[in-house]
Amino acid sequence: METVLLVVHVLIVLALIVVVLMQRSEGGALGMGGGGSGGGGFLTGRGTANLLTRTTAILALCFFATSILSTILANRQTTGGSVFDSVGQPTTEQNAPAGGSSDAPASGGGGILDDLQKGRRALPSVPSGR
Repeated sequence: METVLLVVHVLIVLALIVVVLMQRSEGGALGMGGGGSGGGGFLTGRGTANLLTRTTAILALCFFATSILSTILANRQTTGGSVFDSVGQPTTEQNAPAGGSSDAPASGGGGILDDLQKGRRALPSVPSGR
């Protein structure tokens, strides 16, 4: 479901970019012909401007709708909480000796600088999100 929504969202974005780039600034219409003084036809200057303006509004509405839907679907799958909930909490060191080390700092550090000073090249453990 999320993949289909993402593909639709990208197609809407591409269509929106094309429609916006087709518009002429200064209240004109389609910059590549059709902007002459016709008799009120479908693709005259004013008709094209109205068509592109409405198309832009509809695509913008669809863009916002798919953005909100993707946010709702993403929030429904999470377990709750925030990324910042785990900041500052100590992580378990998997390669630390079981009995502890006498040369560990008194503050309970054990960061990457301490590992580098001891000559160990241990990667910091990263908590999994799931």
